[in-house]
Amino acid sequence: MDSTGHPDRRTLLSGGLAAAALALTGCSSRSTAPAAVGVPSAAGTSSAASDVSAEARPTTPATALARLMEGNRRWVSGDLRHPDRDPTRRQFVAQEQEPFGAVLSCIDSRVPPELLFDTGLGDLYVMRTGGQAVGPVVTGSVEYGPMTSGTPLIVVLGHQRCGAVKASYTSLRDGRPLPGNLEAIARALRPAYEQAVKEGGADPVETMTRAQIELTAADLRANQDLAPLVSRGALAVVGAYYSLDTGTVEILAGAPA
Repeated sequence: MDSTGHPDRRTLLSGGLAAAALALTGCSSRSTAPAAVGVPSAAGTSSAASDVSAEARPTTPATALARLMEGNRRWVSGDLRHPDRDPTRRQFVAQEQEPFGAVLSCIDSRVPPELLFDTGLGDLYVMRTGGQAVGPVVTGSVEYGPMTSGTPLIVVLGHQRCGAVKASYTSLRDGRPLPGNLEAIARALRPAYEQAVKEGGADPVETMTRAQIELTAADLRANQDLAPLVSRGALAVVGAYYSLDTGTVEILAGAPA
């Protein structure tokens, strides 16, 4: 792994974090434990959930994204399977985990990644910040899965009518800082604001939301430690937009071939 210019991170990875990774790796795809039995969905029995639980963990960016989008289609249609959400699954992943995806999404209560992708325990690393704002701790959290356990997919998930983006847009437009630490969110979203101003459009807040998604995904894709994984096809960093009205996830950028 290329960590030039990051001696502290290299030391961390070779020491405590690498040890933690060994303890955390290994989920259903590398375990001899029996497949989890799914809980019944609102529409029927647990057989559908059991089928999903028995599926192999996606190991490539394309298969990981396909699994998420299949789950989103179930969310939209209401044909939910609720996979990997019962006591058997809880015990199955209690000692080890190997999520196939990492999702950086907004804190919005209407955008829970595990639900809108119809996934379960041990399937996703999830980071949530206002407007997908990033900083060193958030970036490190996003890096954790790909750098320690081979998680093949990162999704930056923004959404329709984002309150954090709207507040930041208004603050930056009017030159009035947000109260307390909310101002840190506005500062983090300034590049997206500036891009939205340049692009114009009928709804600048939505333009800014999409700009924030694409800029954040691009920054992660070019990250010094993630870029080598992306370049050799072991990792994809996807920007996606969630519609509150329809429940649909739209891929904006970075979809693996």
